[in-house]
Amino acid sequence: MDNAYEAIIGLEVHAELATQSKMFCACPVVDTSQAEPNTAVCPVCSAMPGTLPVLNRQAVDYGLRVALALGCEIAPRSVFARKNYFYPDLPKGYQISQYEQPLARHGRLTILTPQGERLIRIRRVHLEEDTGKLTHIPASPGGEAAYTLVDLNRAGVPLLEIVTEPDFRTAEEVRLYAQTLRAILRYLGVNSGDLQKGVMRIEPNVSVRPRGSSSLGTKVEIKNLNSFRALERGVAYEIQRQTELLQRGERVRQETVGWDEARQATFTQRVKEGEEDYRYFPEPDLPPLLVDAAWLDAVRAALPELPAAKARRFQQQYGLNAYDASLLTAEREVADYFEQAVTTASDVPSKTLANWMTGELFSLLNRSGLSLPACPISPPALAALVRLVSRGEISQSVGKTVLAEMFSSGQSAEAIVAARGLRQVSDAASIAVLVQQVLEANPAQVEAYLAGRSQVAQWLFGQVMRAASGQANPQVVKAELSQQLEQRKATT
Repeated sequence: MDNAYEAIIGLEVHAELATQSKMFCACPVVDTSQAEPNTAVCPVCSAMPGTLPVLNRQAVDYGLRVALALGCEIAPRSVFARKNYFYPDLPKGYQISQYEQPLARHGRLTILTPQGERLIRIRRVHLEEDTGKLTHIPASPGGEAAYTLVDLNRAGVPLLEIVTEPDFRTAEEVRLYAQTLRAILRYLGVNSGDLQKGVMRIEPNVSVRPRGSSSLGTKVEIKNLNSFRALERGVAYEIQRQTELLQRGERVRQETVGWDEARQATFTQRVKEGEEDYRYFPEPDLPPLLVDAAWLDAVRAALPELPAAKARRFQQQYGLNAYDASLLTAEREVADYFEQAVTTASDVPSKTLANWMTGELFSLLNRSGLSLPACPISPPALAALVRLVSRGEISQSVGKTVLAEMFSSGQSAEAIVAARGLRQVSDAASIAVLVQQVLEANPAQVEAYLAGRSQVAQWLFGQVMRAASGQANPQVVKAELSQQLEQRKATT
């Protein structure tokens, strides 16, 4: 980016709330990628005349969880409004949302960037209903016209919109914020975080202005990004596109654009509406939402330990560095797995367990396509394996082989080691005999070592390990080999 310009970016995140039923009716919330179209629809969410909405209390609870986790000021009285626009996926012709009096305001979220911590301000958190899903069918080569299919299964699903202030300056910061927010939503249990299924949709508003200017540039909204990679690349592309327009003296048009993954470029969808185009007015069929102190206290008391706090505790309690703590707390199930393993193996260094988890175990999971909850190795089973390695009963390399067999067979480390005779030999007397045999069998190499070729010691070490079928304790072997070689040197 030209240093004469800077990007000013705000972010809107739409997170579907993981309730059992929809926002204003009793229809079940279904997976729109799996369910038959238009099977979770009733007169309320299909906007039949004479129907009335009824607010889902669980959706409000979930919204309060998020708002509290983001340090927001909760409004004791918030108001739903009608946001008017006409589109095939919105049968009412308006969306029930919140605007002037939202559920919460003035929050904050700290993200960790390579340059240090960055505080991102949250402008508001508000509740609304989702729209339906459109599937566009292109025209066929035979001449059939293009058409669009409408699925209303998603219409009316509870949606939480989290809007930031324009505090981002780079595409990387936007990605880090989205990843941090996703982790919080998953910890709170309010959203699965599955971007590919559209349950969390990210929409950045990107503008560029001359560096040092206090006025905002013309913003362009990138709609419905569904991966962190697309988010970062889309924002970076839009920053570059707008910068080049300004460099040529051209004007940036306020519009909504989409992201074309194949072309790695944005494309125009529609000229952006202003807030006045939505003609907001209070929803006449819903009374104001009142949140009293008792309700708020109950929600606050049920909040879990969040990722940032957990990472700090992992550093203090388990002696982990910031990187390991962050990696182990990014997902709640990973943090829980680690803590169960640590509790089971209090005699094993926490750092050692962390290394086995983030290294060998994660590698096995990635290759198999499994998530940690589906892992065939339980936390106590992993702890038992690491304990064998830490005590020197099996070597590091043998431990990796045993872990792979545990993963495929479901057997315990102890059972595999016993059945295959893998236990490491640490008996000094036995190893001394092996070392002596190897030295006597290789007099030329011994003579070379005694003549000053110290690198021969490594070759002799390999011969001892081979003679022990790899089961001798390497540290004991090295010590004994060094001792016997030095004894021979002293007698020459």
